[in-house]
Amino acid sequence: MQISVGLEDVVKEKKEEKDMILGESSDGIDRRGFLKCMAWAGTGLVWTVGAGLPNSSVFGATRDKKAAGADFTFVQISDSHIGFDKPANTDVNATLQAAIDKIKGLERKPDFIIHTGDLTHLSKPGEFDTLDQLLKGTGVNVAYVPGEHDVIDNGQQYLERYGKDPDGNKKKGAGWYSFDHKGVHFIGLVNVANLKPGGMGSLGHDQLEWLEDDLKGKSRSTPLVVFAHIPMWAVYPQWGWGTEDSAQALGYMKKFGSVTVLNGHIHQIMQKVEGNVSFHTAMSTAFPQPAPGSAPSPGPMKVPAEKLKDVLGIRDVNYVAGPHHLAVVDATLSGNPPEVHSVQAAGQSEPSGSSAAAGGSATAVKIDNFAFNPTPVTVKPGTTVTWTNGDDIPHNVESSQKKFSSPVLDTNQKFQFTFKEPGDYPYFCKLHPRMTGKIVVQG
Repeated sequence: MQISVGLEDVVKEKKEEKDMILGESSDGIDRRGFLKCMAWAGTGLVWTVGAGLPNSSVFGATRDKKAAGADFTFVQISDSHIGFDKPANTDVNATLQAAIDKIKGLERKPDFIIHTGDLTHLSKPGEFDTLDQLLKGTGVNVAYVPGEHDVIDNGQQYLERYGKDPDGNKKKGAGWYSFDHKGVHFIGLVNVANLKPGGMGSLGHDQLEWLEDDLKGKSRSTPLVVFAHIPMWAVYPQWGWGTEDSAQALGYMKKFGSVTVLNGHIHQIMQKVEGNVSFHTAMSTAFPQPAPGSAPSPGPMKVPAEKLKDVLGIRDVNYVAGPHHLAVVDATLSGNPPEVHSVQAAGQSEPSGSSAAAGGSATAVKIDNFAFNPTPVTVKPGTTVTWTNGDDIPHNVESSQKKFSSPVLDTNQKFQFTFKEPGDYPYFCKLHPRMTGKIVVQG
């Protein structure tokens, strides 16, 4: 399956110095304009904070020189996926090192780094070790929040390593915390610990109560920087790219004059301003993902090796409230201008025509395109069903009724379960809960 990334029109408009005026919608962005202006790969952002207001820029861009007069700077990186070795990027250590080299080459050393999750690919101790060793090379401290790939073991490894905040205090719950730096209040949220079947990211009751309490007594003039893994606004709910209870969290921040929200997860950058809140989704240091709706599902996108640095780049898409314009600026790691590419979505294929088991006889379920196929599957008591992961991203099979649970399945790994009693057995992927299926056992 070929996915065409529609950059040509954007580049043309950029050269002609035209603004893109979007059609009306509830947030000023229509779907066509949204898809057209989504960036889909990259490495990281450097943030300068002056007079309490954060401003982002691309590594190596001339705008980085603003740092000289800033109150302080910090860098955001995301989705390093240490341990990933599929065709989309067989050496994620090297691309993370490239980002680190960019950090070390900044004119002003950043005060710290924020990593917005998916540090590792499978939550393995060796993957965390590798990440730690690489990031030590920056010479600055790192503030973390976990991604869903970091809590495959229910967050045990992550909390053992990163379970304390910058002040040395134990983090709350699944790892949420806050700290202050030069007049700015930073809040690290965890929205990957309570994922539900078919749902998006979730903060949960306990964390929301903590957040409300954390903000009490803070002056309205205090700038806030909030960072989490899954976006805190509905980027693309069809792919689970949003947080279901983010509105309540953002409601606690309405009184503050400056709120900056940083996220990862979708491996592409988009910026939107909504009232006093500016949202920024970050790029991955590992591999690109397709723009929403341009492929059957999210997942690693393969490009030719010699083109990897061309697609590991930044596109700033800045949404300005009021006139509903987008200002687009493109940059790549290679320094070359963006090109139009046809790229293969690694591990993906066209969806099959039917999701139901033919004649109720199927005993094999393929995990492909971030979906279970076929579903539902109808079997007789005593039947063993086999799930096989055909994606380049790990998945698992989790019973909604807690009847069965697979380990995390990497590419081509299998899981089997024998259904002895009649009934309906719904299940989902704990890592990607929008993926759901069902086994029907007929007596």
